[in-house]
Amino acid sequence: MNAKDEVAKLVNTVHRTLFQVTNGRVGGTIVGMPAVILTTTGRKSGKKRTSMLTSPVQEGGRVVLVASYGGDERHPQWYLNLQNNSAVELVGFGKNQRMTARTANAEERADLWPKITERYKGYADYQTKTDREIPVVILEPTA
Repeated sequence: MNAKDEVAKLVNTVHRTLFQVTNGRVGGTIVGMPAVILTTTGRKSGKKRTSMLTSPVQEGGRVVLVASYGGDERHPQWYLNLQNNSAVELVGFGKNQRMTARTANAEERADLWPKITERYKGYADYQTKTDREIPVVILEPTA
């Protein structure tokens, strides 16, 4: 694990702990966006893995996440995990819910990306740092 990964893990752990202990009163938003806790299943370990993320867009019951990893050339681990197993849990917006995750298709991404970058301009900057197209993830409630 490199230094960036170690720092990201530490910051994520501290933020998640504050969010959980205060029921979202501390850490409930990050740069003006709602904070959420995403639980995925580790693709190698099979263990539950949690990540503190932001959701720049919520539409109906859908929650949108961005797999930017700060513009890194690599996808974040949580994204790789949900590609392997789309069943996830989300804590945020005052509830804990089971959801199904999927990568937005080209048409959905074209619709969502302007909304995402309007909410947080940093995502557009992240995209300029990497050759990979930053995935947009759509979470939908599990039926």
